[in-house]
Amino acid sequence: MNFTLTEEQEMIKQAAKDFAHAELLPGIIERDEKQQFPSEQVKKMGELGFMGMMVDPEYGGSGLDTLSYVLTMEELSKIDASSSVIVSVNNSLVCYGLESFGSEEQKEKYLKKLASGEIIGAFCLSEPEAGSDATSQKTTAIDKGDHYVLNGTKNWITNGNSASVYLVIAQTHIEKGYKGINALIVEKGMPGFEIGPKENKLGIRGSDTHSLIFNDVKIPKENRIGEDGFGFKFAMKTLAGGRIGIAAQALGIAAGAYELAKNYSKERRAFGTEIANHQAIAFKLADMHTQIEAARYLVYKAAWDKDQGNNYDISGAMAKLYASQVAMETTVEAVQIFGGNGFVKEYHVERMMRDAKITQIYEGTSEIQKIVISRNILKN
Repeated sequence: MNFTLTEEQEMIKQAAKDFAHAELLPGIIERDEKQQFPSEQVKKMGELGFMGMMVDPEYGGSGLDTLSYVLTMEELSKIDASSSVIVSVNNSLVCYGLESFGSEEQKEKYLKKLASGEIIGAFCLSEPEAGSDATSQKTTAIDKGDHYVLNGTKNWITNGNSASVYLVIAQTHIEKGYKGINALIVEKGMPGFEIGPKENKLGIRGSDTHSLIFNDVKIPKENRIGEDGFGFKFAMKTLAGGRIGIAAQALGIAAGAYELAKNYSKERRAFGTEIANHQAIAFKLADMHTQIEAARYLVYKAAWDKDQGNNYDISGAMAKLYASQVAMETTVEAVQIFGGNGFVKEYHVERMMRDAKITQIYEGTSEIQKIVISRNILKN
């Protein structure tokens, strides 16, 4: 067991940390309040190679391992979870899905631009009646020979208005159930494709989340990913890796809130001494640190499994389940340590508490992770 990062990984971690402090921290409160998408920051992240970290350089990516990606997600999320989820979706869901299962033509046409950050993508699975139950797709893609006709609505889509490329999961053969689902590449601006209003969210407010409406959108057959009926497997395989990215995001939120709380506890005085000297606060910090370290090694283990070619269904689910729980608990305690100041936006921890909650919900709720874990452990 070797827990030492390579020199390259240390450099990537430091580069992400420096970028987060220099580019993401300034203006973050205003972006949160105004629900402002970080366009300039995303462009710079593309230039640094953060938008296609695991993609082969042949397709414009950085060619890095999953652990390097996780380290980057953690550092970005310590400062700005809205920006890190944009990175996560583009890397874990869109780029990974296209590189792993797309045709050579699809990779040339879409993946290169996505991996370089020239454009960003969105992953479109959830619907009003198909969130955790992904088999219940009501969006349809009717086979018309050389094309599909796409109709339906997708909900809660990250990068909903900012993306140029959308991977849309839709039902083609209703009689086949989940085996009749396809994954289609949809381009922004296709006739009949409309973007709904931005959702007014509790957290990650800098990330643009929209509903998408498809009215008789004509999708060429060459835009289908994989064989006919591969869509559900595509979604599940892609989400398995996406969980690792969100687990890293949760880890970063927790670690960021802990660092702020620890530093504050060394400055804030009460009853004649810094509050860090009071056992009630010191013990909170001890619990936070221990839980974050445990979450960190679960997340790193899931990334390692993926890099080794091991099955990472259970390790990814455990990492996301626990890291998101730690993010929620840690941010709540951070607000408590800050006291009244924790309720004020300028100290950041209230935003981090709001941001933490979504990590227990998207890319598979905590309850779904428990289903994945329990099914795997009960097989043996």
